[in-house]
Amino acid sequence: MQQISQVAEVPIALGERSYSILIGHGLLGQEAVWQDLRPGNAAVIVTNSTVAPLYAEPLRQALQRRYKVVHTVVLPDGEQHKNWQTLNLIFDALLGHQCDRKTTLFALGGGVVGDMTGFAAASYMRGVPFVQVPTTLLAQVDSSVGGKTGINHPLGKNMVGAFYQPHRVVCDLATLDTLPPREVSAGLAEIIKYGPIADMAFLDWIEANIDALVARDPVALTHAVRRSCEIKAWVVGQDEREAGLRAILNFGHTFGHAIEAGLGYGEWLHGEAVGCGMVMAAHLSQRLGLMDAALVQRLTTLVARAGLPVRGPRLATNNAERYLELMRVDKKAEGGDIRFVVIDSPGRAAMRGAPDAVVAEVIDTCCA
Repeated sequence: MQQISQVAEVPIALGERSYSILIGHGLLGQEAVWQDLRPGNAAVIVTNSTVAPLYAEPLRQALQRRYKVVHTVVLPDGEQHKNWQTLNLIFDALLGHQCDRKTTLFALGGGVVGDMTGFAAASYMRGVPFVQVPTTLLAQVDSSVGGKTGINHPLGKNMVGAFYQPHRVVCDLATLDTLPPREVSAGLAEIIKYGPIADMAFLDWIEANIDALVARDPVALTHAVRRSCEIKAWVVGQDEREAGLRAILNFGHTFGHAIEAGLGYGEWLHGEAVGCGMVMAAHLSQRLGLMDAALVQRLTTLVARAGLPVRGPRLATNNAERYLELMRVDKKAEGGDIRFVVIDSPGRAAMRGAPDAVVAEVIDTCCA
């Protein structure tokens, strides 16, 4: 794969909690990438059983130039392990190594590793510094940015967690070389999301370059990751704790989270559920009179070209009823009323409620 030497930097402006996202190829081994982090005696790399054999050693060698001791915690891989039991493995290691408040945690992996490491950092001794080192496309363009951390509960996804910002995000695009094709497609869902909610010109670009993105063309990936991070940085900078605007980043997620919880975590990848969820949310936007059929079809076609499902699974005999039950546990629900991110107009999203009967029609239309 062609190497791109330059490093792109996207700032997240949050006052004292501001930090940078670094994007480039071969960043793990570059000493300059890890400079200016908070000083401390120890670093702890938190990774999983899939990523550790690939990238833990290069990161450890880079960090050894800065920290006296570098420990590694290897978690089991998969969304089904994003729970209290796995989180406690991190705390066990931190306490076992007598880590203090100046210990820095490094989340090396995808969204599950990043969310759990961030939550552990927010909780251990009431807060220690951490750095995101995302190795999946989905994590690089979405979950590693913005400070959302947490774990799943059997009754709802990401229902236990905290807002806690990292000190840096390092997106080494070379780590995407080892991703399975299914994981690449999952990441493309979160990239596609940014078009209809914020930037229709970016949606045009994604359509023109979707085949290159699926093929992992380095130039296309660099632009996609950078533009996605720029949009998310802009949103998070205005609404760090999701009091309003930041909720638009959840386009497709209300339906998607229901799919994940209903099937069992890990059956569908998060990005697969979000891709299908965006199609369902687009149909809902159309039924509410906000989005025309042409844009619904355009988005559906793009999601399919990315290698993602566009038909939702059946979760129960009373399928729509089961979806509605799961969506009432969504974090955006208020007083039991489900709130959806819909496309208000091309390039602009909004939060809306919808009658259960209308949502049920969408579910019946969009599910296999």
